Amino acid sequence: MEYIPAKTIISSYGENSSWFGFNYTMNIYKGCCHGCIYCDSRSECYHVDNFDTVRAKENTIDIIRHELKTKRKSGIVGTGAMSDPYNPFEEELMLTRQALELICENRFGISIATKSSLITRDIDILQKIKAFSPVLCKITITACDDDLCRKIEPNVYVSSERFSAIKKLSDAGIFSGVLLMPVLPFITDTEDNIIGIVRKANESGARFVYPAFGVTLRGIQRDYFYKKLDELFLDVKQKYIERFNDDYSCGSQYAHNLYKLFANECEKLGLLYKMPDIIKAYKSGYETDQLSMF
Repeated sequence: MEYIPAKTIISSYGENSSWFGFNYTMNIYKGCCHGCIYCDSRSECYHVDNFDTVRAKENTIDIIRHELKTKRKSGIVGTGAMSDPYNPFEEELMLTRQALELICENRFGISIATKSSLITRDIDILQKIKAFSPVLCKITITACDDDLCRKIEPNVYVSSERFSAIKKLSDAGIFSGVLLMPVLPFITDTEDNIIGIVRKANESGARFVYPAFGVTLRGIQRDYFYKKLDELFLDVKQKYIERFNDDYSCGSQYAHNLYKLFANECEKLGLLYKMPDIIKAYKSGYETDQLSMF
């Protein structure tokens, strides 16, 4: 493992982000080895060199300990946006686990996004945090079928294992659900895939499914994606070029109908799927003064 210098790890306070309502962001690792063909974090605007190589930040735990103690406001820490906090190296390094312990000690909440079943290792700490602050676990699942999953997300736990992780989290009382994003035009934007994910999420005890019916593409990320399309999906690259040209936002041509189908299925099964409803539900029952000034 290569370690890189860091002056800070936890961001400054933000007032209830519209993206799952957290107040701080935390990135312990840089880069990702999941190999997902669509990952936006490859984009040059994020300045992540050698993106496929995972690096950890030096003195992570000491920095987090200091930053949490000196924050003037408590709140919810979000992690997993730029690099998965449960990459394969985490199993041995346990930096994310140690960070969760500090978050628990300092009585903050936590919002985690991951594609790894390793998150279930830390159920004990998540339950402790849940006793006084909101806890939200978001598991990204883009393909209902494991074989398709292996193509577009080659180095990560397959979808069936991620559904199992949601089941373990939910059985432990942790508010958990699915990030159904991106939905790849011409690849995963089918009725069978979308409905299959929603139904398996429900069977796994998920509380929500939050979708995005398209993918974003730019710069070197687009180049990487197109290279993988040539290797894995014959003629699909040409469809992207003809339909989207150099567009950043590449929405599924079936997005409107798929969303209606998706929403109807969620309503039928009692799954949340709108951001305000998800935020309200996972924060429900916690007094507002827990998230205000110390």
